[in-house]
Amino acid sequence: MRAVHPRPLGQPKISIIVPARNEARNLEVVLPTLPLDAEIIVVDGHSVDDTEKVVATIRPDAKFVQQTRRGKGNALSVGFAEATGDIIVMFDADGSADPKEIDRFVAALVAGADFAKGSRVLAGGGSSDITVLRDLGNKMLTLITNLGFRTRYTDLCYGYNAFWVDVLPHLDLPHPQPVSADMLWGDGFEIETLINCRVAAAKLDVAEVPSVELLRLFGASNLHAVRDGLRVLKTIGTEWRRARVNAKSAAAVRTVTSSVLVNDQHLKEASA
Repeated sequence: MRAVHPRPLGQPKISIIVPARNEARNLEVVLPTLPLDAEIIVVDGHSVDDTEKVVATIRPDAKFVQQTRRGKGNALSVGFAEATGDIIVMFDADGSADPKEIDRFVAALVAGADFAKGSRVLAGGGSSDITVLRDLGNKMLTLITNLGFRTRYTDLCYGYNAFWVDVLPHLDLPHPQPVSADMLWGDGFEIETLINCRVAAAKLDVAEVPSVELLRLFGASNLHAVRDGLRVLKTIGTEWRRARVNAKSAAAVRTVTSSVLVNDQHLKEASA
């Protein structure tokens, strides 16, 4: 099932969303490698380093916006709302994503997919960063998701993805407003799993794309294998329950609609 579009017949415009918090040194390296003809949107998490100055110096054509709450999910939602392109690419600021792969994601979408999902597991993919513990956890969480959502994902816990902008309504992410110190469901690191689950629940066409995860260039990752693995597991359960509730509601609406149409038809036949 595909999202409702029209989509461009020619070359699509690309918007690259780059969440960043104190990633100035990484952005000095990453930003010059991004396509010159793409819309670059750097969403800042109230950095205390010179992230804003680096963006203005290295890529003065890029949009620089502040996120409205906390968390990577909120940063992405803010960036999605700013995007004017036909295709949105989710791109990490730490140097772990290879910009040369963007064309691969775009090609999968132009070929007919609604959502292009990066996979480190497919032939041609890989990781210079993943540990044995994280790899095992990722495989287990991927299996749980595939059983619950009847998907065929090979790499659940990977955030290098791209999608047509008309997919956004299906994701139903928290709106960037209101501005608040509080976090909403979907504002945190659960965002990538949440998106994968909602794409599956909407039965959109997904194409997995081989991707190589590179090492972070500077600084230390905030990833914690056990803590974040449990958060992903919670997200899968929460989104599975949400999908079931939505499916039951949709079925009820279809039943009522069908009954109304049948009654209308009977009335027309009686009055004929």
